[in-house]
Amino acid sequence: MSEIDLKQFFLEQVRLFEHFPADKVDDIVSQGQLASYEGNEAILETGDDSKYLGVLITGHAEISVTDNTGTRSVLSQLGPGDVFGVMSILTGERLSADVIAGNRCYVLLIPHAVFNAHILTNPKAIAYLSRLLLDRMRNMSLDIVAGQTPSAAKSDDPYALSLVTGQPGKVVALNVGVSQIHFGIYDTKDMGSDVHGIVDNADPAVVCITVMVGSQVKTQMREPFPISELFRVMQEATHLLGDAFTFHPEDVTAVGHRVVHGGSKFSSAVVITPQVIAEIEALSVFAPLHNPVNVEGIRMAMKQLPGVPHVAVFDTAFHQTLPPYAYLYGLPYDLYKQEGIRRYGFHGTSHRYVSLKAAEVVQRPLGELEVVSCHLGIGASLCAIDHGRSVDTTMGMTPTDGLIMPSRSGSIDPAVMIHLMQHQGMSPEELSSLINTGSGLKGISGISSNIHDIETAASNGHHRALLAHKAFCYQVRKNIGAYVAAMGGIDVLAFTGDVGETSATVRSLACQGLGYMGIKLDEEKNRNLGLVGSHAIISADDSPVTIIVITNDDERLVAWETLRAIERNQLLLEARAEDAPAIPIEISAHHVHLCQADVDKLFGPGHQLTPEHELSQPGQFACAEKVHLVGPKGRIANVRVLGPTRKETQVEIAMTEQFKVGIQPPIRESGDLVNTPGITLEGPAGSTTIERGVICAQRHIHMTPEDALRFRVRDKYIVRVRIEGERELIFGDVVVRVNPAYRLAMHIDTDEGNAGNIRTGMQGFIEEIQSRL
Repeated sequence: MSEIDLKQFFLEQVRLFEHFPADKVDDIVSQGQLASYEGNEAILETGDDSKYLGVLITGHAEISVTDNTGTRSVLSQLGPGDVFGVMSILTGERLSADVIAGNRCYVLLIPHAVFNAHILTNPKAIAYLSRLLLDRMRNMSLDIVAGQTPSAAKSDDPYALSLVTGQPGKVVALNVGVSQIHFGIYDTKDMGSDVHGIVDNADPAVVCITVMVGSQVKTQMREPFPISELFRVMQEATHLLGDAFTFHPEDVTAVGHRVVHGGSKFSSAVVITPQVIAEIEALSVFAPLHNPVNVEGIRMAMKQLPGVPHVAVFDTAFHQTLPPYAYLYGLPYDLYKQEGIRRYGFHGTSHRYVSLKAAEVVQRPLGELEVVSCHLGIGASLCAIDHGRSVDTTMGMTPTDGLIMPSRSGSIDPAVMIHLMQHQGMSPEELSSLINTGSGLKGISGISSNIHDIETAASNGHHRALLAHKAFCYQVRKNIGAYVAAMGGIDVLAFTGDVGETSATVRSLACQGLGYMGIKLDEEKNRNLGLVGSHAIISADDSPVTIIVITNDDERLVAWETLRAIERNQLLLEARAEDAPAIPIEISAHHVHLCQADVDKLFGPGHQLTPEHELSQPGQFACAEKVHLVGPKGRIANVRVLGPTRKETQVEIAMTEQFKVGIQPPIRESGDLVNTPGITLEGPAGSTTIERGVICAQRHIHMTPEDALRFRVRDKYIVRVRIEGERELIFGDVVVRVNPAYRLAMHIDTDEGNAGNIRTGMQGFIEEIQSRL
């Protein structure tokens, strides 16, 4: 954008400056800072000090928060001319939300001192910012409250890691790998009966199966078997734990499948369709050893359990928030655009679980934490998790591009990979074979891929074992320091995986020399840790950074993601269904709701209302009884009574009828009778005068919570509704009323029906959300 265009932009498109003279705007802009940000890069972050008021010049961004479950809620979308950082700059408090670039953004950052000197002195600018602040605060409070799942609100599961649902049954998580199959079986009613299993088929002559529930562990050796027999083998193995824990396929309500590579295509778990399977297979070029066996497991499970939903949970999805500067290699850009060569990241389910569990342990919202997660196991990777978002990770284009790994998977420079593929004519399969032979700890030490064998040999003076161990710990420590720098701080350092959970030496060496960063390990706690339950804190009491060992539970998070993906998919299907958006319209004529005391006065002591026919709302009915309404000026005869009785008498009339009786009732929701006029009612047995209770009913939609989810609205939302017909109309100010006892219907009165020649039975469609209060 040229200098002239930029000046014109600030004068014409930034509402904040619309009451400033041109020279004042020039002064403000000249003292500001112009900066650019890439997609997914944080412009401002939760917890930062209030230093700037920002103005978006090009691109788009969002203001968002991360709740206790790690789920991000968007509070506001920003486009050119919009401002951000308003709450913090006005109050002086730390930022309470993130501002994340959606694509490449160009912004003006106005320093605090410039804001105070030039903008704070303009009353109209402050009025504009105050209105903007109020709107965003409303969005924040609504989204945060609505975003809490029932489990998140419970004290025993504050971070929504529970798998309890309203549907009894078992959720199965499958991780079908090259040499091992991991599975988890989770009861959606009984959280204490989770079963974990490992099928180790690395030895072509024998298969070792281990199953666990709580502290009970059973092992079974058997002959190799085809993947088609997996469920039968799982049933036999779990039977060793007792009848109560035996796996029965007929109990399964959902299956989650860990898939290694989702590329740039999948940023979240998805319900599996034939198209999804085809896309996973197409991504095998990036994970030629892993994706094909993942698909094999998916096809087997879908064939044996065709009647339940299956979900793909991608190892790479958690890392889709990496900004371009973190995922791009120093290679020709065309290799990224044309071949997809970039850092994708892996162990995403593990890193996300670690971040959620860490937030639970330190009892702080995930959205305000900086976490370095160290997954050190069969594969190894570190992840920088900034306010719930993965912003960097050590694994790259393939699952083997990262740290020096403990087992068969090693590491290789991406530039070497490209060279081998392009100039040596190697296929991805041949390259993977090269990477997986003689690499990692085994390749360096010449001894073993087991960290404890390496440590024993190093203790006995084996030079290459010592070198391999040092190289591994150096990589871990180096990347911890790098990620503290990348995030500008750290709150939690977490270790997980076989090595991270069992090697006190690796943990000690990884933390060594990082005390100046606030990472202080309690060597005695670390050395005497032993077998970990769900987690253990091993940091010193005065350590600013909490160091935690977290038991790896990939399968639980696969199951957790599976349930949420099924829910999202159901909402999407309902929203897309042809009949889902239609709302039946009902014309509501004038009527009266009576309390029992007024029934007695109008129809005689002890009289009970006589139901004549049911109304659309469950439990509501039109009565045979009618009354006359008598006002200061006139009367309305034979007004229908509706039942059942209420605590307080309420009269609903149309706007055109108020002149006839000589009163002016307000437009109100049913039951909102404060400061409403009264009227006299006459019945066959007598009359009664109410001091308040006459309203013109606000047009409204009755819907259940399930309907509200389908229409993407909540209780008390105000919406615009289009009603089809000969004189199609759009009604605004329609209040949404949500209650499990309701039945979907929109109610308008006779005046509104006459205006559009609308009849009961016609259909309405929500056009937009008008207000969220």
